[in-house]
Amino acid sequence: MRRLRIVHRTRYEFSESVRLGPHRLLLRPREGHELHIESSLLETSPIAKVHWLRDIYDNSVAIASFEQPAAQLIIDSEVVVQHFDEAPLDFVVADEAVNYPFRYDLDTAAVLRPYLVDVQAPVEQEALRSWLSQRWQFGEQVQTYVLLRRLCVDIKETLQYQAREYPGVQSAAETLARGAGSCRDFASLFMFAARCLGLAARFVSGYLDAPHTGSGATHAWAEVYLPGAGWKGFDPTLGEMVGSKHIAVAVARRPDVVSPVAGTFFGQPGASLFVDVAVTALDN
Repeated sequence: MRRLRIVHRTRYEFSESVRLGPHRLLLRPREGHELHIESSLLETSPIAKVHWLRDIYDNSVAIASFEQPAAQLIIDSEVVVQHFDEAPLDFVVADEAVNYPFRYDLDTAAVLRPYLVDVQAPVEQEALRSWLSQRWQFGEQVQTYVLLRRLCVDIKETLQYQAREYPGVQSAAETLARGAGSCRDFASLFMFAARCLGLAARFVSGYLDAPHTGSGATHAWAEVYLPGAGWKGFDPTLGEMVGSKHIAVAVARRPDVVSPVAGTFFGQPGASLFVDVAVTALDN
């Protein structure tokens, strides 16, 4: 078991005092058998009235409502978690899904439909099929995990990682054409590639413990549903399966709905955004 402290500060600087609309905060990690929250603290300046809810993906969402105007908005989140997923390869896939291609049973497919449907434009699908055809030939039988690992590693090894602070996610075709992208772009590419193969996949937003940098960061990866094993995470930025250095905060069928902070303000346009994230390993 690993204990990690996650400190996430978001600061907006406005050109003048503005009226703040409600803000939707996705900052609390997803709890389960692999991760427990030991303590959590959420503070804002100006002070907000906060209420919590579970969204359709079972993400924990805080809605912050502000009454007083402000020229600056600060959102501070500090969470200590206990992480137990130290053996990410310790899982068993159901016999019928060990080898690809396979089909989900009817009941499973009905529940997974939102994560199976590829709503991308034809040009996007064509770009994905072309990319996939170089990694898997139609009719080829391969272990499902081996195929997914192949895609994950290939994204890391053949595309250039570029950090990008401003919001938004590139389309799969754009990432492939540019040969570069951020972790969000790589996660989205992997997700849509898996769906193109008929596998249920979803986008994950969270944090990464990066001890080699002495800090941590917000991060994104993808999960694929494997019968018998459940949702399993693949990180194409690192070219590896998700484990104890990944802390999931939110999942969704689309990457644009899991921004850590989303909200509105009313006043003169323009604002400067500053984000600081630190993930620190603690003694057990």
